[in-house]
Amino acid sequence: MNARLDHDDFGGWVQQLGDPIRARRAYCHLVLSGAAALPAIRAGLRHASADVRLYCTKALDRLVDPDSFAELVEMLCDSDARVRLDALHALACDRCKAMDRRPPTDDSLPAAIRLLRSDSDRHVRAMAAEVVGRFVHTDSLAADALVESREGDPDPAVRKKAGWYAPGGTIYRRTRPAAPRATARARVSRPAPR
Repeated sequence: MNARLDHDDFGGWVQQLGDPIRARRAYCHLVLSGAAALPAIRAGLRHASADVRLYCTKALDRLVDPDSFAELVEMLCDSDARVRLDALHALACDRCKAMDRRPPTDDSLPAAIRLLRSDSDRHVRAMAAEVVGRFVHTDSLAADALVESREGDPDPAVRKKAGWYAPGGTIYRRTRPAAPRATARARVSRPAPR
């Protein structure tokens, strides 16, 4: 691979993500290039190299836009557990993003529940608990999946993490929406004294 690339040759920078020596520099260049690099990063999600797909998934975590969520959800089916793990992280983490954007429930929740219940990698299942936990207060399927995982996952670390997000768990209690305040009682009109 040629180490000298034009600044805007984002396809070339994506190719360098597959080279262990150049990957980190290429990743930083793509992320710092911002939205201009997004088309090349999205194309890299379909690259034959799992390392390229992994770095592109990491880059989308930083550069997410509304069109990226569907592609991140597709990456949850990747054959490489590292890619699935980073796609879940991108769907769960707000700290990595420059703006507050959340994935639509109908896209990410069913895939995250599937991974929580049946992925072969325990790290993927643990990260899936975080994604499912984002919806636990608004979707009963999320709550059911977390309780199921808390009670029956074969890995104790996954059971523990699912328990944090399941109803009654520490994160569940901390993120519970505030109860609506009771409205002040309406003043009872009294008849004027005579």
